[in-house]
Amino acid sequence: MTAHPILVEALRGGIVESLHRGAVAVVDADGGVHTALGDIDRPIFPRSASKVLQALPLVESGAAEHYRLSDEELALACASHGGEPRHAAAAAAMLSKAGVDVWALECGTHWPYNDVALKALAAAGQAPSALNNNCSGKHAGFVCLGCLMAEHGAMGGDRRAFLRGYVAPEHPVMREVTAAVQATTGHDLAKATMGTDGCSIPTFAIPLRALALAFARIATGVGLRPGHAAAAARLRQAVARAPYMVAGSGRFDSRVMERLGERVFCKVGAEGVYCAALPTLGLGVALKMDDGNTARACEVAMAALIERLLPLADEEQPFVRGFSDAAIVNWNGIEVGRLRASAALRTGR
Repeated sequence: MTAHPILVEALRGGIVESLHRGAVAVVDADGGVHTALGDIDRPIFPRSASKVLQALPLVESGAAEHYRLSDEELALACASHGGEPRHAAAAAAMLSKAGVDVWALECGTHWPYNDVALKALAAAGQAPSALNNNCSGKHAGFVCLGCLMAEHGAMGGDRRAFLRGYVAPEHPVMREVTAAVQATTGHDLAKATMGTDGCSIPTFAIPLRALALAFARIATGVGLRPGHAAAAARLRQAVARAPYMVAGSGRFDSRVMERLGERVFCKVGAEGVYCAALPTLGLGVALKMDDGNTARACEVAMAALIERLLPLADEEQPFVRGFSDAAIVNWNGIEVGRLRASAALRTGR
């Protein structure tokens, strides 16, 4: 494989200490390539960056309307949240509206990613539940979709029986989700490599070019069937109204979308993947860091792309630059280095 360009540099003592390479695709809704850095046709697993694609059936099916899901709950269906109390409560509310409980979730259990929430839960002597899983909102959306299918006669209306094993590729719920990902990306998932995501649902290897196309379609509705286009618009609206639900306190996705509103929908995925829809520009963005560094390099890269592509007001520019050229601070609060986007990323060539 040809070496990908350097996207992010880590500096210490005024010199480059580490380099983070990767690939970037920026595409319009007709498939036209705006920016290509590295190999954008090599399939990668989008992981949680694709959650908005996976949430389309929840809205298109009528389940979101049927169960009267709020903006916060729809935003949570697209989220990789920190497991804070508002996140867990919203996931529980989604399940309650569909007439089920936490037993229905098959995403697994882990402690909240948010440190304050984790310590509060432990201090109260409580154990985490599946509601604290960062994917609980997405899975609550799957459960709502499955409950509507059961109401319409699947498995004789037995919700518990129908929902069992909904994470499996062949389950009717997951077939709907997979079909939505294929329809938006235009990539034949029957021929794609399939893996298993951290939350147990299938994840498919898809080229960055196709992922960026999907997000351009999410941004514009162009190339989507009417139901998916309407669902994409509704989900973007919900996220713009409740950006905290998509990530949480202090997290990049929530902070950026809170500040920039409907002009940006961005979503991180594990192993250094990031995707974004830029509705005012009609563009979709997909990037993958070679080293899988989601914690720091990935955010720098996405911030630099937003900074380069999106017209920003004077007061917005330093806010975004604070992410694309970020201080590295040690435990004593001393700035010891910087993370900065490379020249290639800033210029697109």
